Amino acid sequence: MNEPKEIEKDNNVEVKIVETAPEPAERADTGSWTPKTQLGKEVKSKKIKDIDEILAGRRKILEPEIVDSLIGVEGDLLLVGQSKGKFGGGKRRAWRQTQKKTMEGNVLTFSSMAVVGDRNGHVGIGLGKSKETLPSREKAKRSAKLNIIKVIRGCGHFDCACSEPHSIPFSVEGRCGSVRIKLIPAPQGTGLVIGDECKKILRLAGIRDIYSSTKGQVRTTINAAKACIAALDKTGGMQ
Repeated sequence: MNEPKEIEKDNNVEVKIVETAPEPAERADTGSWTPKTQLGKEVKSKKIKDIDEILAGRRKILEPEIVDSLIGVEGDLLLVGQSKGKFGGGKRRAWRQTQKKTMEGNVLTFSSMAVVGDRNGHVGIGLGKSKETLPSREKAKRSAKLNIIKVIRGCGHFDCACSEPHSIPFSVEGRCGSVRIKLIPAPQGTGLVIGDECKKILRLAGIRDIYSSTKGQVRTTINAAKACIAALDKTGGMQ
């Protein structure tokens, strides 16, 4: 919880300065959740207690509360848009704005891409669109929970003889559009040698060290994120 850090007095007026910090991943309260699918009913009745059982059986997750009740996930937004600036020098932002010409005028649409994960081998991304920013963010987080995947971690680098799951067990490659991303195991202490937006995905998947090789229009953040997820998905498919 956020607690007051300091109190300043100025002209008999008290000003509380609150220090905010990111909250750790916790399981959401799903006590009032009424499942509508058979899988949701099995999770609600505690017949299924592990999300890996669902992913191994390739069962479709249609309710985000299933993920919330089984694992605690953190979320973040990828910078898929760009604000206006002189000569194309606008800053990157989380909302991608598009316009549609109609008889009534310009209709604005905001898109956002979210990534969720538990930093323990589970991660997912989702894209949301709406006429406002906050609904698009909620749609993106909901979609990310429905698209969560299992990532097999390990130590596949020849120069690192540890047994900790800090990297990936072997090289994998993913593609989306013109973007090609190859993830290569790295020894401990290397860090994430990849673009900033893909770093968010790898951190939430629980990967701390990685080498990478990218080709194509990698500045297209949406395609780069999908290619990164496609590469990570291959680690779970080859177990």
